[in-house]
Amino acid sequence: MTTPAPQSRTIWREGLWRNNAALVQLLGLCPLLAVTSTAVAGLGLGIATLLVLTASSVVVSLIRNWVPQDVRIPVFILVIASFVTIVELLVAAWLHDLYRTLGLFLPLIVTNCAILGRAEAFASRHPVGPAAIDGVAMGCGFAAVLVVLGALRELIGRGTLLAGAEQLFGPVAAGWTIELVEGDLFLLAILPPGAFIGLALLLALKNRLDDRS
Repeated sequence: MTTPAPQSRTIWREGLWRNNAALVQLLGLCPLLAVTSTAVAGLGLGIATLLVLTASSVVVSLIRNWVPQDVRIPVFILVIASFVTIVELLVAAWLHDLYRTLGLFLPLIVTNCAILGRAEAFASRHPVGPAAIDGVAMGCGFAAVLVVLGALRELIGRGTLLAGAEQLFGPVAAGWTIELVEGDLFLLAILPPGAFIGLALLLALKNRLDDRS
């Protein structure tokens, strides 16, 4: 089944702000809260999720007319799991330190409801072009929340930014760490309660901005 595709601008607006997977749909909260102790870890998981979301949206759109309705969910999950495996193997091979930092949450991308939700709600109903744009927009919106939350927690908890950048960008980024304050600041920020508090503050900020607009 195919429905009229919205304009690219509308898709970008939905993915980045109005229907953000993390701040509006509240999907993928497990990795969002667990991994974002630093900005680099959040960015690494965000890029991995973006790649999986975009690739799976494209493939689901391509096969949408050949998949029976009765088995579409298992097929979509199989597609997503295939791309998660590919991304996981690439990260393990080329960015092993980041792979160790992300740990179990990298393969758990397959359980991210945001990816399956976009495959079912959008990619399976639209042509490849809009589906690809939707995957990129939703992935960028989710990654942005990961990075912002990770940066806030790292800044408040450790007084640094971009700590461990070499895990993602290689040895050239070894000196990229910005140390604003020596020593730890507010350790609660980098502990699990800090993740919930940080996300709550981001949700409150978004709701406030939406109310004002």
